[in-house]
Amino acid sequence: MGRIAGVDEAGRGPLAGPVVAAAVILCPKGIEGVDDSKKLSPQRRAVLEALILKHCTVGIGIASVEEIDGINILQATMLAMTRAVAALGVDPSNILVDGNRLPKWRWQAQAVIGGDAIHPCISAASIIAKETRDRIMVAADRDHPHYGWASNKGYGSVHHLAALREHGPCALHRQSFAPVREHDLRRTESLVQHAIG
Repeated sequence: MGRIAGVDEAGRGPLAGPVVAAAVILCPKGIEGVDDSKKLSPQRRAVLEALILKHCTVGIGIASVEEIDGINILQATMLAMTRAVAALGVDPSNILVDGNRLPKWRWQAQAVIGGDAIHPCISAASIIAKETRDRIMVAADRDHPHYGWASNKGYGSVHHLAALREHGPCALHRQSFAPVREHDLRRTESLVQHAIG
């Protein structure tokens, strides 16, 4: 059957932080209970993440905010996925990628819409990607507490958007995303008006 890797990402939609991808080749016995990370409680994800990291072959790839703004979120996601597969340390015989697009890479692969709910290897990758990215955003929250990233993970929640209006964006915000750009422009205009008036 060969080494089949599942690949998934976390963080395409948020207004801040990197996009993270994971590639997982399951151990022969698999990991019982893996599922789409969005369907699992944080506690269950943490337990499964530890089991996956202990028993499976795992690669993690990250594309930075600068890369997202420089090449767009889709291409940055493809870059993170490529880095994740390269980080496995072994060449998979086949790769199953969640979604409807594939990176341009040298490995044989198939895109699988809804794959994180169908293929355990993709489910495992979704868990690793989400847990990794969540930790990054919780750590970032300590330096930028007013955005509420420990709870919203950089997504455009009411609290996050209100903080953008009040404080403007920081270096971890994706300037190429419209809500960030708009709030930055509004805040600049407000500061200019205040200085003039």
